[in-house]
Amino acid sequence: MRTIMARTPHDSSSFSRRHFQWIIGKNGGEGDTKAAAAAAAADDEEEEVLAFSTTTSSCDDEVAATTAKKKRTTSTSAAAVAVSRFRSVLSAAIAARRSRSAGLGPRVTGTLFGRRRGHVHFAFQADPRSCPAAVIELATPTSTLVREMASGLVRIALECERRSSGPGAGKRLLEEPLWRAYCNGRKCGYAVRRECGPADWKVLKAVEPVSMGAGVLPGDGQDPDGEMMYMRARFERVIGSKDSEAFYMMNPDGNGGPELSIYLLRV
Repeated sequence: MRTIMARTPHDSSSFSRRHFQWIIGKNGGEGDTKAAAAAAAADDEEEEVLAFSTTTSSCDDEVAATTAKKKRTTSTSAAAVAVSRFRSVLSAAIAARRSRSAGLGPRVTGTLFGRRRGHVHFAFQADPRSCPAAVIELATPTSTLVREMASGLVRIALECERRSSGPGAGKRLLEEPLWRAYCNGRKCGYAVRRECGPADWKVLKAVEPVSMGAGVLPGDGQDPDGEMMYMRARFERVIGSKDSEAFYMMNPDGNGGPELSIYLLRV
């Protein structure tokens, strides 16, 4: 190995300074490397923090979306419950109205109507605007009843079977579905109780202003059974028992007009 010798003290000092600066430079490079490593580590930590923040934000968004979905589901369920309750209340109100309409008092409005060549119907209402408590269709032709009314006295008797047990037991008299019909003592087929349909309700609304009277409703003349005839009056209702009722047509003028009585019997 070649030995480096300083020729003068100045050269020795200069060499020492260069050697010292090289060592410092070398040490400084190591420091820069460490600083770069520290900066890289800091960048990694920052990226991890950002990644965690992004993940947390995503989780928060998912939680918010789930909460909003639950709120929408809850609001939809509440709306469905509200609609169900409203329907229940409406059904109860309709049932109560029907119950009130079926409760006839001692004075009722009675309407006999039918096509000239059709069958007779009669309806009883608590008042002229209420739903009928009963609509009964007779097998008797309307023209036949008109001739009977011309005689001045008409008694219609409807009889049904008494049931001590079974499906029909416990029904009110006006709720019986089938009757044997008699007019002035002569059997005239059967009578059937039915629900008030649109055609029946149309007739009752047309004669609603009439308190007492008879006539013909105007029509288009296209019905093969002829025009609609009607008679409307107030009736006195008399209850003998749960198996017998009677309806007597009231004549306020007392001018000797036709008398009409309708009897309902369970035998």
